[in-house]
Amino acid sequence: MQTTVGTNTLTLVQAVTDGMRTMLREKEEVIVMGEDVGKNGGVFRATDGLQSEFGDDRVIDTPLSEAGFTGAAIGMAVNGFLPIVEIQFLGFVYPAYEQIMTHASRIRARTMGHYSVPMVIRAPYGAGVRAPEIHSDSVETLFTHMPGIKVVCPSSPYDAKGLLIASIEDPDPVLFMEPMRNYRSSREEVPEDKYTVEIGKGKRISEGEDVSVIAWGAMVPVAEKAVKKMEEKGVSCDLIDLRTLYPLDKDLIAESVQKTGRTVIVQEAHATSGVANDVISVINDTSFLYQKAPIERVTGFDTPVPFFAYEDHYLPTPDRVMKSIEKVISF
Repeated sequence: MQTTVGTNTLTLVQAVTDGMRTMLREKEEVIVMGEDVGKNGGVFRATDGLQSEFGDDRVIDTPLSEAGFTGAAIGMAVNGFLPIVEIQFLGFVYPAYEQIMTHASRIRARTMGHYSVPMVIRAPYGAGVRAPEIHSDSVETLFTHMPGIKVVCPSSPYDAKGLLIASIEDPDPVLFMEPMRNYRSSREEVPEDKYTVEIGKGKRISEGEDVSVIAWGAMVPVAEKAVKKMEEKGVSCDLIDLRTLYPLDKDLIAESVQKTGRTVIVQEAHATSGVANDVISVINDTSFLYQKAPIERVTGFDTPVPFFAYEDHYLPTPDRVMKSIEKVISF
């Protein structure tokens, strides 16, 4: 018997909208909050049309106070709601950091499991869209270092909808990072109905034998371009999209690295204290004796993300990734 699953061809940001709409329809406890998310449809139009469909008591325009509406969402989550908070840009999350660090991530432990905070904090992140200062930060490590919150970062429309629904259904807070460069850069078939992608599981995008290339979010297409060019030179790469930055998929990382013995990690964020360093720790813990070459990192630099005229010089490029692949191959 054959079954037919209806799909739509969506961009990543449209898939995010579709995920929120799916859950707003299914659960009346789901609410959306943030600056301009209602009538205006959000700074990237991710919430476009949701207020007119579900009303202004479920899609709520808030004052310009990230700390205020994030704190309000924490209180709502403790009392049975499932809030989705939109931070317009990840760099705007700093005023809300205190609420997330001292309350959202700790209430389960603080109350010995009597209460939890099932909320999602959506945040577009990263450079490459010619935005002003503080609009292009990639500071995921501030949150992967924080016990009690999961950090998710899809790179494709299919994964965006499935991971967002999984995040909304998660009993604990989730930071949902959305790569702005990927918002409208490609389209993919996305099921119309509800589905989930498991949090904490990465994805192998291409199979290879020579080098493991590990990336996430906006760096996945960059790594893909490098991997395809290296294939023309006879080098095959195992390309891994982590999809979740905390908790990491340690099994997938170990399986790939134990096969190839060579690793290149591509990270948009600053070099120091990045998630790439945590991936290296996983490799040392699980696969140290399989290594045939020192691990290479391709990262941003330890400076604030520069204004848009210089951001191309800051971001990792396919050429930089290729040079690192060639370096581990020739070691």
